[in-house]
Amino acid sequence: MSAPLRVWLEATRPKTLSASIAPVAIGTAIAYGANGFHALACVAALLGALGVQVACNLANDCFDGKKGADGPLRVGPRRAVASGLIAPQTMLRAAIAVLLMIVLPCATYLALRAGWPFLALGGVAAALAVLYTGGPFSLAYVGLGDLFAFVFFGPVAVAATYAAQTTQWSWTPALAGLGPGFLACAILTINNLRDEESDRLAHKRTLAVRFGAAFARTEFVACAIGAAGVAVGLAAWFRHWPLLAAVFAVLTLLPAIRRVLAGESGAPLNATLASTGRALFLYGILFSIGWIR
Repeated sequence: MSAPLRVWLEATRPKTLSASIAPVAIGTAIAYGANGFHALACVAALLGALGVQVACNLANDCFDGKKGADGPLRVGPRRAVASGLIAPQTMLRAAIAVLLMIVLPCATYLALRAGWPFLALGGVAAALAVLYTGGPFSLAYVGLGDLFAFVFFGPVAVAATYAAQTTQWSWTPALAGLGPGFLACAILTINNLRDEESDRLAHKRTLAVRFGAAFARTEFVACAIGAAGVAVGLAAWFRHWPLLAAVFAVLTLLPAIRRVLAGESGAPLNATLASTGRALFLYGILFSIGWIR
């Protein structure tokens, strides 16, 4: 019997998809400000980014379920493979289908429009989406997941979105991408802090496992400060003060920061993860509006 649609929807982890939406919004705003907005390229960039993240989440569900990281001690939302709702092979096939049916066509179109780097970038992103938790030396299991989230859902996503529309690469969107990159990393940090105990037993050596919960709590706060600092720094550099509106998105995380520093752990961090996802979405919107005003 096939799994209900709601199970598949849960497997995409919709509360974290702002990690794809925010950088595309920012890259599009910068392209618009340079008179380079291109609607179809914007849509392709968004679908491609979402496709990579969804495929990564589905593959994560598959491999974490097989490796035991989503075992009985898990306190996060249920995972379809670990719960027996979807077979590992079915979940992996779904991840590959997303890459082939969404990411590949988008990357191909953008490569034809703006150059071969988009096909190469799409291939690397697709491979890392699977290798994030797949294989014997997967990124998440050796502690490189944070770097992957920061780079690919930050500077790379914003710069690529800008280049997809203007057909030119620039350092400005890459620098702007540091902001959503920090908050994407913050989402993963909370996820890893919540799962620290079960990850340790499954030999999933996230930074929270390698360096402890105190490190993860500090990392979360540092990421929030970093995102705010990017908005402030760019506003000062370009003397474009409406960009400071993005700082408000980070300020919405102050209650979460207080709870995390006070020692919040386990299931309550599910709400903190969701609020961090919302803050990232708001950051992308406010930064984008601030840029084009």
